Amino acid sequence: MAKRTGEKYQAIIEAAVKVIARHGYHQAQVSKIAKEAAVADGTIYLYFESKDDVLISLFKEKMGSFIEAGRERIEKHPRAEDRLRDLIYMHLWQLSKDKNLAIVTQIELRQSNPTVREGINRVLKGYLNLIDEVILLGKEQGIFRKEVEHPVARKMIFGTLDEAVTSWIMNDRTYDLVSLVDPIHNLFLNGLKTAEQ
Repeated sequence: MAKRTGEKYQAIIEAAVKVIARHGYHQAQVSKIAKEAAVADGTIYLYFESKDDVLISLFKEKMGSFIEAGRERIEKHPRAEDRLRDLIYMHLWQLSKDKNLAIVTQIELRQSNPTVREGINRVLKGYLNLIDEVILLGKEQGIFRKEVEHPVARKMIFGTLDEAVTSWIMNDRTYDLVSLVDPIHNLFLNGLKTAEQ
């Protein structure tokens, strides 16, 4: 198998996002992905074992960049409440600027088989850890209540952001997704802050 780098590999990843968003995962044949990437069908199998492998790999590539960009931005802030706001912003902004990726992550990944879901969950763990770090820092700084259980708070934060993007996709993106950053941030801060804040 060829190294998972280079122009052809990236072209296949980008093509897969477009084709899966346009046709749905089950109708996104390897031949359609190859045509969109302007490569021969067999070239895909030089980089990927199967269509499932393409989906897991595209999620790994895109989510890796997503996490890296989010971490880089939030770590500029010393206070957890500012990190939380930028985490919310980056989540919504990154998906709002790539509608095909938003469709793939919010709709198509949920219809995949257990092998794909397992691969995706391994990648998603890195993002959930980033959310945990923000919550734990907030507790340490006394911004969030000590009794807040970070696994519960993490699920609520991720679940809210996930639902905000899904709803945006299902409503044909008729509003600015980023306009939800401050309302969501305020909701979490009021739910997480100590009584003295």
